[in-house]
Amino acid sequence: AASLHPSLYGQVCPHARTLVTQSINEGKLVTLRGNTRPEANAANDRGPVSNSYQISHMFLQLRRAPEQQERLEKFIAELHDPASSNFHKWLTGKQFGLQFGLAQDDLAVVTGWLESHGMKVNSVSPNLVVDFSGTAGQVRVAFHTSIHQLAVGAKRHYGNMSDPQIPAGLQPLVTGVVSLHDFMPKPLSHPTPAYTISSSSQALVPADIATIYNLNPAFAAGVSGQGQTIVLLENANLYSSGDWLVFRKVFGMARPYPQGKLITVHPGANCFDPGLNGDAAEATLDAEWATAAAPNATIEIASCLDTFTFGGFIALQNLLSSDAAPPPIVSIGFGEPESLLGTAKNAFINGLYQMAAAEGVSIFVSSGDSGAAFLDRNQTNATRGISVNGYSSTPYNVSVGGTDFADTYFGTTTKYWNANNSPTFGSARSYIPEIPWNDSCAGELLAISSGFNTPYGTTGYCNNGGPISIVAGGGGPSACATGSPNAGGVVGNTCQGYAKPAWQSILGNPNDGVRDIPDVSLFASNGIWGHYYVVCFSDPAQGQVPCLGPPNTWAGFGGTSFSAPVMAGIQALVNQRTGSRWGNPNPIYYRLAAAEYGNTGSSSCNSTGSAVNSSCTFYDVTLGDTAVNCSGPNNCFLGPSPGSFGVLSTSKTAYQPAYRANTGWDFATGIGSVNAWNLMKNWPAATGTASAGGITE
Repeated sequence: AASLHPSLYGQVCPHARTLVTQSINEGKLVTLRGNTRPEANAANDRGPVSNSYQISHMFLQLRRAPEQQERLEKFIAELHDPASSNFHKWLTGKQFGLQFGLAQDDLAVVTGWLESHGMKVNSVSPNLVVDFSGTAGQVRVAFHTSIHQLAVGAKRHYGNMSDPQIPAGLQPLVTGVVSLHDFMPKPLSHPTPAYTISSSSQALVPADIATIYNLNPAFAAGVSGQGQTIVLLENANLYSSGDWLVFRKVFGMARPYPQGKLITVHPGANCFDPGLNGDAAEATLDAEWATAAAPNATIEIASCLDTFTFGGFIALQNLLSSDAAPPPIVSIGFGEPESLLGTAKNAFINGLYQMAAAEGVSIFVSSGDSGAAFLDRNQTNATRGISVNGYSSTPYNVSVGGTDFADTYFGTTTKYWNANNSPTFGSARSYIPEIPWNDSCAGELLAISSGFNTPYGTTGYCNNGGPISIVAGGGGPSACATGSPNAGGVVGNTCQGYAKPAWQSILGNPNDGVRDIPDVSLFASNGIWGHYYVVCFSDPAQGQVPCLGPPNTWAGFGGTSFSAPVMAGIQALVNQRTGSRWGNPNPIYYRLAAAEYGNTGSSSCNSTGSAVNSSCTFYDVTLGDTAVNCSGPNNCFLGPSPGSFGVLSTSKTAYQPAYRANTGWDFATGIGSVNAWNLMKNWPAATGTASAGGITE
């Protein structure tokens, strides 16, 4: 048997089949396709880095044998099935490695191969990731690709100029290098826009969310997050914990909920303190709005410096690999397009979330803030067609989308908002009808309210002064994920998405064979209809000031970066009330929603119907869309009299906005938004009590 460093034995599965069955011949190579960024092109190329350029903590993603991967997926399904003897028998990271790790010989061969090229193997994680470091010269020789400097716009980047290659003998074991570049995800939040439909505004505070989504009965019953921890994955630290304390004090959470606390950790030997950077705002809003939903919970900022891998994922991998109990709930407010992640990184994310589900960890991820045009995020116009957030599209996470309130559209604002604020600045009176969050001129409701019959065409809203914006709640079909038998692959030039999970069977969900997002949605608007979130964020480097005046003078934001931590907070209340962690809660969300919507939908739970019943678990959002303005040949409908801008559409010849809200599930808002107290009351009992040698409930 090949030798293996003692520190790697925890990732060895004694029953795993050996995959490397031939000698490692450096003269016989295979290409790991789909692992080069499109920005790595001749136009952006500024030449190779020096051979001595040091690259720390690269990740090499390995793969299981197909039968072992199938066994893992079956086991995860059983963990979530009350009828199974494995129900809630969550694993620890060490147990996960022992049951679903690799053969000792395989690990020894791949680590030995890296070391033979002069690279240092730092660790091997249970999700089959080898952490290694080396120089650009060593990478060039081992993987037959060169790391170059790239000029992309005004920014300098580093990246591989071609797909890496490895010896053919390693192909059965190696998926690819997770990242040979420094293109990092962006936070999914937006400041309030200059263009708004409403002349007045309602700045949402925690008391408003507690009223609208019915958290107050839970708080009154003593369910406010006691004993729960919500981990927020970040690549920056908070600017100031004082902002979090001011937020809690001003909005009345400090004294009634004394157990609520904030901690910051940098887990693992390869996790370096990121300090302050431009993403500190994301860490701040995550921490403040997670505590708003679960004010007695511990809010844990898990932050790591980005290397050639997103710091938040470094933190999550280390938390899941530790011998200590993993966090029960995780929230992620970042994203990258699924189709730009590459084969290896899609496999890495899928495998990381799989390990989380096996350990009983619930992961909530922002669906995105560019409608169905995630590839064009941060642009003003969609040109590259329909795409989704690859951080949010796996079958093992909850994808959280975004809504807005419909009161401005219906002219019923005074019905739902008090003229004066409470002592904690709340003014919402009740649940408020919802529509999909959409800042774009391509949104049908914005066009109608502005006096236009259509968003498209020469006489349409987008070509006559409407806001040219692709800011909207994210959603769409998975289309370019790879890396496991439960996911598709690159076939020629065609991308195939994650296979549709069995639990995603509900009225409205299309028979498209792939994973569709989002799953649930909550308010995420940044003010287009006059509603937005308040954040205490005082970093002068980002143009902010101390939170000394009334909250309507504080920073205003929106984005699914808010809806994800709020939904994570609601799940923390569910966990507290049931006394259990729940892993991937999607099977239960969909089961409850399917019972409510049936085969025709529920008129009493229609968010914009005549009246919403107080017994609803989910509010079905049926009016509006997340369509954004577009141009060019990719998924863009211009209309019979085309103007400069069209509507992102599933058809180029007919007006089929991508995407409309409808009865039941839809790409705009998933199964809709939630009545938190009813969700808790209708949640099934945790019949499992403890894992056999694993994590206690």
